[in-house]
Amino acid sequence: MRSVIQIQQGITRNPAWRMACPVDFELQEKEHIAIVGPNGGGKSMFIDILTGRHPLTGTGVQYHFSDDHDYISENIKYITFRDTYGGDNDRTYFLQQRWNQMEIDPETPTVGKLLEEEYLLTGNDTPERDQLKKRLYRLFQIEYLLDKYVILLSSGEMRKFQLIKALFANPKILIIDNPFIGLDAQTRDQLRELLGTLAQESLQIILILSRPEEIPPFITHVVEVSDMTVHAKVTLDHYSNTRIVQPSRTLSSEQRQAILALPPHDEEQAENVVDFHDVTIRYGQRIILDHLNWSVKKNEFWALSGKNGSGKSTLLSLICADNPQAYACDITLFGHARGSGESIWDIKRHIGYVSPEMHRAYHRDMPAIRIVASGLADSIGLYYSPSDEDYARCRWWMELFGLKGCEDTSFLQLSSGEQRLVLLARAFVKDPDLLILDEPLHGLDDNNRMLVKDIIETFCQRKNKTMILVSHYEEEFPRNITHRLTLDRHA
Repeated sequence: MRSVIQIQQGITRNPAWRMACPVDFELQEKEHIAIVGPNGGGKSMFIDILTGRHPLTGTGVQYHFSDDHDYISENIKYITFRDTYGGDNDRTYFLQQRWNQMEIDPETPTVGKLLEEEYLLTGNDTPERDQLKKRLYRLFQIEYLLDKYVILLSSGEMRKFQLIKALFANPKILIIDNPFIGLDAQTRDQLRELLGTLAQESLQIILILSRPEEIPPFITHVVEVSDMTVHAKVTLDHYSNTRIVQPSRTLSSEQRQAILALPPHDEEQAENVVDFHDVTIRYGQRIILDHLNWSVKKNEFWALSGKNGSGKSTLLSLICADNPQAYACDITLFGHARGSGESIWDIKRHIGYVSPEMHRAYHRDMPAIRIVASGLADSIGLYYSPSDEDYARCRWWMELFGLKGCEDTSFLQLSSGEQRLVLLARAFVKDPDLLILDEPLHGLDDNNRMLVKDIIETFCQRKNKTMILVSHYEEEFPRNITHRLTLDRHA
């Protein structure tokens, strides 16, 4: 078969982006590749080499496309992990912006406007392209989002939006970083089917996957990237038959006992942590939460689920004091009614929080340990000088999350999985009474998923701890879940 992309003994010009060994790789016609490997192993760096973001010495990457497109960007579309959180160029985004519509410029484009512009920009309006457009809109149920500002999309909705934009361009090669995370189960199945159909047509697909279990059946070959080394391409059958499943990574007995031995808080807690009384949230004509009554008591551990756009993150924003509509609702938190004089910091000091929105908001090029330390002050940046004791506590939690040695590494130089671990350490560092974990295992490999679940379950064994955890994967919920709430999406 004809070679489409070829790298021979590839070495990046910039030493900062070099792999441990020279890269050898070839993509041939009709091949569909899964890139797998542990967090921090070099998967994203390899793709950056493949797409020309990190130029190589010598002849570089050799591309052999058999059409009239002149530019690599016209032949290859790459949807990165951060693209599905809003994109690296969205530097003006702040954590609460999604729920503060008064802060949004009236000129901000809607989903429908941007998709229509992309559709017209990337090709002629032929019957075939119109059929593809209708097919994508139907698959992702995008019609109800067309009048919504892009900045207000949930992480799952943003993922659908980015996929449609990329497919409008009719690329020869589509590269997607963890395509299934953030999507509800039905949409994941539909996406697998769509990608399988497109793979049988003219599109070649490369998927970066943190979990080998998610390799879809249309994939023909697998490339493992670990320890900053790109290993030889093998067939999917060969990989499946020879793959060695590593033992689950969990806490040591000493670490588990150390978490359980953390001193309890002296402050007396209210019996009811969260009380929602007939809460309705709407944006324009769109109803997000409709007359919701819900109570969370201390020592309860809730699983929160629902389809993309059903209001899960909006509900959490009301608890975390990030949504101004909370003041118009009958909501009581930690025994205090919202609007009764408490500040948002009075609320946040009880809460350890991680979410896709938080990951999106972190564009700060600062050492990872300072990101963790910001959790002690409930800030996105770090605007105070932590004490030696504070830093010691940060290092302890970073070590628990497998981040020893990453303390001084810039947050933006870490892999997406390592960034998620840093944000998790940030959520735990102040020993919160209430854990709010929105998709906490996004982008984590199997070992880190088991480690994080073990930390969550151990932490919640302590007195007066409460948790609300959101996930689209049933297996991601810890074993200690006591209650469940499933939200429905409103028209």
